[in-house]
Amino acid sequence: MRYECKITVLEKKCFAEYQQKYLADPKSGPCPFFNVGDEFVLKRTPRQDDFYHLMNGRFCGEAWDAVSRYVYTALQGGSIMKGWTNDDRIMIACCNDGTRPVIFKIERIDIPESGEEREWLAKQDFSRSAEDAYTG
Repeated sequence: MRYECKITVLEKKCFAEYQQKYLADPKSGPCPFFNVGDEFVLKRTPRQDDFYHLMNGRFCGEAWDAVSRYVYTALQGGSIMKGWTNDDRIMIACCNDGTRPVIFKIERIDIPESGEEREWLAKQDFSRSAEDAYTG
């Protein structure tokens, strides 16, 4: 089985009151790097290693620091956050910028490379309910 990881920008927030109170530029505004709906598909192959090369500058460093562990897990075929989300292949995370956070959906994409893997994947149930949830 081969794995890829897709990152989708779900939302951008801006807390102007915190910017006004704490930032050198009190009118910084929302994150200028990402837009809602932006999508990034990461691969990790002998020819293309988006993880190791930090997506060649196509991703904010601070946001990468916050989501990279989930991306790495997805690219290795692991459960991104088992029992936390309603699908073990998905994680919702955000960057560390407290005055203008960006919310990301991180998805593991399973790519079967044989008929046997395709059959196995078709039989899997990655869904979770409240009864299965890890609540800390």
